[in-house]
Amino acid sequence: MAAAARSQVMSLYRTMLRESAKFPSYNYRNYALRRVRDAFKANRNVEDPKAVERLMEEGRQTLALIQRQLKMKLSQQWKSL
Repeated sequence: MAAAARSQVMSLYRTMLRESAKFPSYNYRNYALRRVRDAFKANRNVEDPKAVERLMEEGRQTLALIQRQLKMKLSQQWKSL
């Protein structure tokens, strides 16, 4: 994996962990963190540039999903107050 690709992967990984850690619910938070860690660990040794790019796109989509769910959970939390 090229240095630029590695830094992009690590940046995506850190962002996904940061966003996952924001869930107010313990169960949602731990599930999201575990899924992110497991997915990156399972694909740690992928070297093919096309496969890396495909996985990066999957990661970006998953990050968008996490952010949408987080926004929804936080808005529900405020509505219940």
